[in-house]
Amino acid sequence: MLTPGRTGGDTPAWWAPMTRRVHSTILTFLRLEAASGIVLLVSGIAALVWANAHWGSYYDFWHIHFGIGFTLADWTLSVDEHLEAWVDDALMALFFFVVGMEIKREVVVGELHDPRRASLPILAAVGGMVVPALVYFFLNRGGPGADGWGIPVATDIAFVVGVLALFGRRLPGGLRVFLLTLAIADDVGGIAVIAIFYTSDLSLPWLLMAIGLVGVVVAAQRFGVSLISVYLVIGLALWFATFESGIHATVAGVALGFLTPARPFRGKDVMHALEHNLLPYTSFVVVPIFALANAGVQITPGGLLDTFGERVALGVILGLVAGKLVGISLATFIGVRLRVGRLPDGVNAGHVLGASLLAGIGFTVSLFIAELSFRDAEEVLAQARLGVLIASLLAGALGMAFLYVVSRVTPTSAEHGDIERAVDPHAPRLRDP
Repeated sequence: MLTPGRTGGDTPAWWAPMTRRVHSTILTFLRLEAASGIVLLVSGIAALVWANAHWGSYYDFWHIHFGIGFTLADWTLSVDEHLEAWVDDALMALFFFVVGMEIKREVVVGELHDPRRASLPILAAVGGMVVPALVYFFLNRGGPGADGWGIPVATDIAFVVGVLALFGRRLPGGLRVFLLTLAIADDVGGIAVIAIFYTSDLSLPWLLMAIGLVGVVVAAQRFGVSLISVYLVIGLALWFATFESGIHATVAGVALGFLTPARPFRGKDVMHALEHNLLPYTSFVVVPIFALANAGVQITPGGLLDTFGERVALGVILGLVAGKLVGISLATFIGVRLRVGRLPDGVNAGHVLGASLLAGIGFTVSLFIAELSFRDAEEVLAQARLGVLIASLLAGALGMAFLYVVSRVTPTSAEHGDIERAVDPHAPRLRDP
């Protein structure tokens, strides 16, 4: 590794251009997520239309088995899964690789780098995970759906940013920063939930091999290896070892994202280049395919009404809509009152309540955790999926309506969209709406 030069004082030479690139990446991310939210919505609708027009073809297509493998000496390595599982285990690993890089960047040089700025949205994210999980667990404890408590903890940043984009300059730019930071913290929690609580029978030899491959990546970086092909081979091996270990294979993607250098490596901004190249594919290909494979649920008028009587679906709906609203807003107001942090300029209590409703759009990761929870219980999985779809629609509609009213009552100034605006942590109290 090269020793960074200095521009004077204690500021490294790479800091200013790195900061500009981080801001550029965040803006690109927001634009992509806003646009991909539309594509994601179209994919979800297409899945519903397909599943209800001809359930047999939908189910049969996504359950076509496909296997790959090779033999090394007397050791045969193979993976044989149906298409839906390939999407969940392999394609989504690429999605979580990008998520891992986003988290790493935010921790090293972004909003999460300064604990004073990050403390309030992190606290809000914790509240927005704990309360929905408790709501769901209270309704499903002791029942067949008890394992699905992790479903309502997630927030789909693509949809949330897409909805915020519809308001343009009528909402303060600080609200986007607050929600983006909250969503990143939410991603960390969601990944932890998947890794810890949704792990099947653990294979210690494969787990040790996965840990060893992580060590190989670290060693390669220490020796200055910069060939992407080398890391690609190691990454594929890490994915396979994680898959065989019993830990969900997407965790391998997260680990590789965390290991990606957030600062220049041998004169190259590796993370910026990878995100720039991969974001379009994960946003417009991987996640829409995931939605197409997982959002297909048979819906009938009577069945839709019966959904609200099913404990699994009701737990998901109340967890995402009411749980997110109470958890995020209450944690935020307590954090402000205790001076843990302050709201960004221009953001008031009304904005927080509206954003808390929007955070109930769980969609992508909620569907993902539902699949992990009930992969072997098709009927319960269908309830959970329908609950996620209904909750996401309700949360989106209620959040948009609430923020529309708030934007009319408390119009904002020209500061909107200022993604770089710093948050002063020493404000004495929450401003009135």
